[in-house]
Amino acid sequence: MKKYLEFFYNSFVIVYSFLFRMLPLTYKTGILQINHPNRDSPVFITGNYALTVVRVKKALRNLNCHLLVANSKGMNVWCGATGGHFTTHSVLSILKTSGIEEMVDHRKVILPQLAATGIEKGELEKKSSWEIVWGPVYAQDIPEFMVKEGFKTDSMRKVTFTILQRLEMAVVWALPFSLIGSLIIGFIWPNMLIPLNVLIWGIAIFSYTLFPYYFRRIPKGFKLSRYSVFFDFNLFTLGLWLSSELILVFLALYLDGFTWRNFLQWSVTLFIVLLFISMDIKGSTPIVKSGLHEEGSFKIYLDLNKCKGLGYCKEVCPRDCFEVYQEKHSAKIVKADQCVQCGACIVQCPTNALAFKNTKGEIINPEIIRRYKLNLLGKRK
Repeated sequence: MKKYLEFFYNSFVIVYSFLFRMLPLTYKTGILQINHPNRDSPVFITGNYALTVVRVKKALRNLNCHLLVANSKGMNVWCGATGGHFTTHSVLSILKTSGIEEMVDHRKVILPQLAATGIEKGELEKKSSWEIVWGPVYAQDIPEFMVKEGFKTDSMRKVTFTILQRLEMAVVWALPFSLIGSLIIGFIWPNMLIPLNVLIWGIAIFSYTLFPYYFRRIPKGFKLSRYSVFFDFNLFTLGLWLSSELILVFLALYLDGFTWRNFLQWSVTLFIVLLFISMDIKGSTPIVKSGLHEEGSFKIYLDLNKCKGLGYCKEVCPRDCFEVYQEKHSAKIVKADQCVQCGACIVQCPTNALAFKNTKGEIINPEIIRRYKLNLLGKRK
């Protein structure tokens, strides 16, 4: 019976997350026993975003381990840590209050790598007396990570945006807009119901599946977000809108049913759909900084005089931007164009060798990045 209930709950979480990704479903904080852990079993920590917990539990299903669910305010670990919701204090609190210290003989805990943007390893180890290990980016890699006794391959450290992930995001955006649009249009324009849904799904799938091929070709500076904090209406979106307008005209002429009224109705509808589908599309991906964040134009600055080649930067970088030369006690940024300005390397560097450099060439103190976290509008608070 318990297995059936868990199956239905997991299915509900997955469906809910597609429908209401902007209204995250939280999971109860505390400790979960996966299978039959003993006093030597590994300890994992994740945030209390329900979809994350479901995916982590699935990845751990063949392991005997302890899973601590810390308070991340219902957000996924990357957004939660970056925004100051999944913090050093969150992890310290769950370690001290869950009872895990009385349940295991060791003091090693595995945290998700993407939490490195907001959880300071050095401070946490000092305050908790636990050794912090950064696990892989994706929960699905945890079994291999454990087989390799904590060794992470380059692929385990790197975020991706595969075709399946892009289709997932297309569904996440298209599904709620499709439902809302159908409720509105169904009453005032019922004969447009099917074409509207085809339009919404077509644009969402087209925009996200092709994202890796066009986002770097969008000229900077042309976007509606200059005037609005919600929309990222760029040249690609404008081109898609104009192309769709031409298709509408040709279809209308071909069907011998062109009227200016219908053309205007479709044009406005198409513009609204594009506007909402493009709502911070960059921020919906793991490979580009949000178009609403000023830090998207910042560069990572490496002070070689302070660098000791400790490798913390490479260990937590989700885009594999660093090479570390331990024999030379130095590091190098080898893939600056891949950087997503997450700040994890800055937060974790114990020698303060890394910092942000803004467009004016000014260095942003690393302590600012550690202390002040990003809100939804990209401002540090």
